[in-house]
Amino acid sequence: MNETEQRKIFNYLLKNKIKNFIGVPDSTLKFFIDQGLKKKKIIITTREDEAIGIAAGMALSNKKSVVFMQNAGFANSISTITSLIQLYRIPMIFLIGWRGYLHDDAPEHTQIGKIQPDLLKLINMPSKILNENNFEQNCDWAIKSLMKNKSSALIIKRDFHD
Repeated sequence: MNETEQRKIFNYLLKNKIKNFIGVPDSTLKFFIDQGLKKKKIIITTREDEAIGIAAGMALSNKKSVVFMQNAGFANSISTITSLIQLYRIPMIFLIGWRGYLHDDAPEHTQIGKIQPDLLKLINMPSKILNENNFEQNCDWAIKSLMKNKSSALIIKRDFHD
């Protein structure tokens, strides 16, 4: 997604009562993260499971959170998601930058990118892919999931190369 759309997504979530944005920097989400930094609403962590742990604590005090990461980080945090978030039904929104679905992506991203949709299905994590035409509708869907004490994932495809 382009710069304007990523900034709109951040602003839309913030406007709709999401106050906590925690995660690991990812160039796929660079404009989303930059918007959060400008608004002083981002917590940067060094690992995805650290971000998930912070968001879990916030969720336990009824504060809604988005945890952002790239898909390789999502794959690395499957254990934390299944053994903490899903086991104890702690609601949060995962925002995942999807690398590796393009044929000309770097090899280190291609393998995880290919299996990203399957990983989400395997752990029963409902997800939607965001684009410029559906982001409001899909963000609303994720926020409604939070209100029902359920986690979900929103995916942003990497449509560019650094």
